[in-house]
Amino acid sequence: MILISGCLVGLDCRYDGTSEKEEQVLESLKSVPLVPVCPEQLGGLPTPRARAEIVGGDGHDVLANRARVLDETGKDVTISFIKGAAETLKLAQLLGIKEAYLKGKSPSCGSGTIWKRGQLVQGDGVCTALLSKNGIRITCV
Repeated sequence: MILISGCLVGLDCRYDGTSEKEEQVLESLKSVPLVPVCPEQLGGLPTPRARAEIVGGDGHDVLANRARVLDETGKDVTISFIKGAAETLKLAQLLGIKEAYLKGKSPSCGSGTIWKRGQLVQGDGVCTALLSKNGIRITCV
């Protein structure tokens, strides 16, 4: 089984209420059971929702309480991002999942790069940071 960002399988769970279905990825994984998740929804955020970004670091810093996640209105949504990451990890552990395909560049699922102030910067999203810290291999799409 592989954990996969819900938006990559066609679920309209992105912040703007759309998906980013990745047919090529789905085709390459067609013989593997997929478990779609949206950490932001699991954290209690609505869809659609205001765009968010990490301020003061990346997902590792958020988990260490050195950075925050703020939406574009200035609302602090850090707790929702941490809760969503924790629920995603719980699901992976319950199902024995060791691999995840996550949506790149996002403040939840980005791996290696995330968006900040309209630019790509080095860093991981909150969910990616927690999953990788717990031994789950991340492939960013």
